[in-house]
Amino acid sequence: MATNNPTRLDPVTTADKVYEQLLHDIVDGTIASGTKISEPELAKRFEISRSTLREALNRLEKCHLVERKANVGSRVVECSIEGLIELYITREALEGMACRQAAANMTDAEIESMQQMLATHARSQALKDGISYYQEEGDVDFHYKIILGSHNQQLINIICGQLYHLVRMYRIQFGMKSARASRAFQEHSQIVQAIADRDGELAELLMRRHIAASRKNIENKIAQKLEQ
Repeated sequence: MATNNPTRLDPVTTADKVYEQLLHDIVDGTIASGTKISEPELAKRFEISRSTLREALNRLEKCHLVERKANVGSRVVECSIEGLIELYITREALEGMACRQAAANMTDAEIESMQQMLATHARSQALKDGISYYQEEGDVDFHYKIILGSHNQQLINIICGQLYHLVRMYRIQFGMKSARASRAFQEHSQIVQAIADRDGELAELLMRRHIAASRKNIENKIAQKLEQ
């Protein structure tokens, strides 16, 4: 699916195609977090030059999915509890700011598109059953559309360009099932209403509370597992 994400363009070059495939494999866990990357093996797998592969790896590094260390080489980023909590704290501040900007800058057509998207989400059987609230990436992802709707290129570059896929990696690999599914959808609806009312202060407050509540939910689940 093509999206408006500045980091996800329709693949054109060989490096683009390799980047897309590796991105997908890392985010969904096909290539496990913490895995050491063997450039010779990947170059052979994709039948490409090392320079082409490195171009793709450089882009993955900018998305914080791959990290390089001197005398160690490249490795898929490790999914850790500490990293997850830090990511949510960062999202709370940045996406709250994006929400305030969206209330001021979103067009009426963009707001209507958000409302239609939530109506589509509401028809999901998993959401109706309160099991999960999973969103595909890009144009059908609530948070993604809010960020683009901020019309603030710096925020778009930071959140969509640097953090977006890392967030999705954590979402997928830490699991989607949550007792918060129905509540999260209600919170999304309240945020969109605040944006429609052009109430930037309320929109920011609601987004920050929404992400903070998700973080608390995750912390509670982790604590329960540690007690078992």
